[in-house]
Amino acid sequence: MLTKDFAICIRAADFSETSQIVTFFTRATGKIKAIAKGSKRPKSAFDGPIEVFSYGKIVFSDSTREKLATLTEFESAYGGPGFTNLCSNPFALNCSFFAAELLALLTDEYDPHPQLFDSFLQFLQNANERQATRIEHRESSIENRDTLALLILFQLALLKEIGLRPILNACVNCKNSFSPDWPQVYFSSLANGLICRDCEDSFPDKIRLIRNAASCLANLKMIADSNEKTLNEIEKILIYHFTNTLGRPPKMAKHILET
Repeated sequence: MLTKDFAICIRAADFSETSQIVTFFTRATGKIKAIAKGSKRPKSAFDGPIEVFSYGKIVFSDSTREKLATLTEFESAYGGPGFTNLCSNPFALNCSFFAAELLALLTDEYDPHPQLFDSFLQFLQNANERQATRIEHRESSIENRDTLALLILFQLALLKEIGLRPILNACVNCKNSFSPDWPQVYFSSLANGLICRDCEDSFPDKIRLIRNAASCLANLKMIADSNEKTLNEIEKILIYHFTNTLGRPPKMAKHILET
């Protein structure tokens, strides 16, 4: 049976001299792995090899007898490779690879999440547009703060969609609502949320947050205007949480907090 869907490529690997194994995150079907036979031939049905972050319409044939689906059509939404401006900024590209890695690790095959698909697509579009603006104005320095803010919002959307969103507006233990007046604030991955000073002794895995970071997590509207120090603190917390959730650090995590 042939299935049509909108899809973003989140992983691509060579299978042979002429074919690829591709992982797509699709809007209606969820994550799928497919073989793209002949995709590397100059005159293929896919107009050349499928690259990571390619976005468009796909047609694939699935079979319960085979582990891999078979990709039969791919039509780029942009008439060619999409989001090419990301390549101009290594940090933006690394953030995009990190988002794709988390999608691959934390979603199941054939488990659709249309809102998450939209969030990922919006993240890529916004990050790409910021790089286009930078190129147009020929800025000498690259501003990564906005891209990091976009990544943080996507990661929180991902956690919410898969049912692992931490409690960020109250102490997960005593249930007292968070206040910027708290003298100390902690985050516990095992408890899945914020911890106040009165409860922190019960959670040996806790790590301390600066209050600006805790305030942003409690009110996500503040993230867009936060400074780089605060955003790095939030990202450090999220990477710690993903590491505990997965049982190992995501491979791309080390490239996000290098700056």
